[in-house]
Amino acid sequence: MANTGHDPAAFEASSPVDIYKSHISELLAPVAGKSAKEIYDRLTWTQTFDKGDLGLAVPSLRIPPKEAGDKAAEWGANFPISDLVEKPVVAGTFLQFFFKPQPLIALIIPSILKKKAVYGTNPNLGLRDESDVSKGKKRIIVEFSSPNIAKPFHAGHLRSTIIGGFLSNLYEAAGWDVIRMNYLGDWGRQFGLLAYAFELYGSEEKLQRDPISHLFDIYVEINKISKPEEDEIKEKKQELEQALADGRDAAPVEKDIELLESRSVNEKARQYFKRMEDGDEAALATWKRFRDLSIERYKKTYARLNIHYDYYSGESQVEMERMDRAAKQLEESGVSEDSKGAVIVDLTKNPKTKKLGKALVRKRDGSSLYLTRDIGEAVKRHELYEFDKMLYVAASQQDLHFAQLFKILELMGHRDIAEKCLHINFGMVLGMSTRKGTVKFLDDILRDVGEKMHEVMMKNQTKYEQVENPEQTADTLGITAVMVQDMTGKRINNYEFSLERMTSFEGDTGPYLQYAHARLCSITRKAGLTAEDMEAADLSILHEPHAVNLVRALSSWPDVVQNTLKTQEPVTVLSYLFKMTHMLSSSYDVLKVVGSEPEIKKARMALYEAARQVLNNGMKLLGLNPVERSVHCCLRVWYVYSG
Repeated sequence: MANTGHDPAAFEASSPVDIYKSHISELLAPVAGKSAKEIYDRLTWTQTFDKGDLGLAVPSLRIPPKEAGDKAAEWGANFPISDLVEKPVVAGTFLQFFFKPQPLIALIIPSILKKKAVYGTNPNLGLRDESDVSKGKKRIIVEFSSPNIAKPFHAGHLRSTIIGGFLSNLYEAAGWDVIRMNYLGDWGRQFGLLAYAFELYGSEEKLQRDPISHLFDIYVEINKISKPEEDEIKEKKQELEQALADGRDAAPVEKDIELLESRSVNEKARQYFKRMEDGDEAALATWKRFRDLSIERYKKTYARLNIHYDYYSGESQVEMERMDRAAKQLEESGVSEDSKGAVIVDLTKNPKTKKLGKALVRKRDGSSLYLTRDIGEAVKRHELYEFDKMLYVAASQQDLHFAQLFKILELMGHRDIAEKCLHINFGMVLGMSTRKGTVKFLDDILRDVGEKMHEVMMKNQTKYEQVENPEQTADTLGITAVMVQDMTGKRINNYEFSLERMTSFEGDTGPYLQYAHARLCSITRKAGLTAEDMEAADLSILHEPHAVNLVRALSSWPDVVQNTLKTQEPVTVLSYLFKMTHMLSSSYDVLKVVGSEPEIKKARMALYEAARQVLNNGMKLLGLNPVERSVHCCLRVWYVYSG
């Protein structure tokens, strides 16, 4: 093999098709007068199989546009005969390379059957230095979900949870050391309000049974008192402004305001939170209990989505000393300035950052803000974990916040930290509500979708009676339905939350994906072949177009995973899986297993097992739990007879 700048020993560990890329590069290099590495780096997957397996845009090799067509024809005509690829097809300024079927089949199917769950992964991508394993893995922090304790788990938290879980899996598959972090909204005046609410309305029994719901309920109750008080104070302040404007005596109104504020629920909450900030043990013990009980409940819910966290951090974990240090650094470096008693960073002064506006980092009363805490937390994490990258998975409504955060870190002298941070944004979920009203918690969403899935299953009693555990089946399918609907479009797009669409067995939905996997599992069981039987299969008898095209699709899976690292989009994986399952669906009548000749049966079963493995790998990468024996009968019956 000629030197392409890639280690041939690494091909088998990452993508078998790299062998083809290397082979084409070596053969074309002397013909084109370019280095094999240049060609290798510019070979790309095609969108459809009629355009080949790999394509090369001749202009990408610094060939002038006017000469590109002639060069493509010349290179195509002079490309040597190969055992692995056909003579390239010239399409204008492009060269299309088609893999020869038999060598590809002989390479891909055994590779998948051997590697199983790790097929498609490339742990070398996560190494600090691919040439020196001893330098260890790169480290990434993925901050996602991040709900506020005692407040609703809204649509933004749902999307953050699903996308963040996927990205964590993706970087792990690429060999990174992944730290999953949940940055809870667990600090602030609302906890003073919550503690006071618990004194008035709290139930120890309800708190232990369902802390998240109970804390939310009492928080709603206390706000029923505080809201009218706030409205009255607001009216009095407007009255005060008018009195001052008219030159009238404002002292009586000022006294009224002072009295109202001193007696208000919010003042009691402020005093309680002040005790927390001052380290009062009793106040902190109550807060810690609320926090700990909430986290334990969150863990159970997250587990249903195949999500876990390494750390439950939060606003409470950012020390006041660290925020004070950040504020001092901002001041001393001339980044911040005083603005009527508050401290701001005016980013409008620089034409390059004008659109970022003015960022408030400290209020007039000296209290810190969300931005101040994020500055302190980012520096703290870099010191503690020495991360190479940090992803903040949060809604697009926070684009400005994170743009300000990264720019301020840079201006403070932390360019090294800022350059490692990335905001993974996403659009809104429209119309998300349960049958009982507005969504409060993630459990509400999962319960409602599970119930809807159960209703779909019960429409035919005969089918329903075949299911061993219908409630569990409905729950599994419901969770898949929610996650797949969320990942179907690009992250930044808004989408309509539709129970009807997501729970359908028709179209590209979660239930359809589960059906496709369950059907492959069913074929495997019915075939009654061992792993050894499939490994010994004569794959040369797989010559049907359906078989060849399916193998071509399976061969591209490692590159799909690698490309997803660039797009950071779950839909990149999901689109591939649906495309592959459609190919499978059209193959079953052509490539029958049961009833076939023994050798044909082994070969086709090896192909289907390879497809099942890739589908399984893809679903797990997305965070889904592929169903097998427990629900395959139900899925088969519903899908085959639906409609």
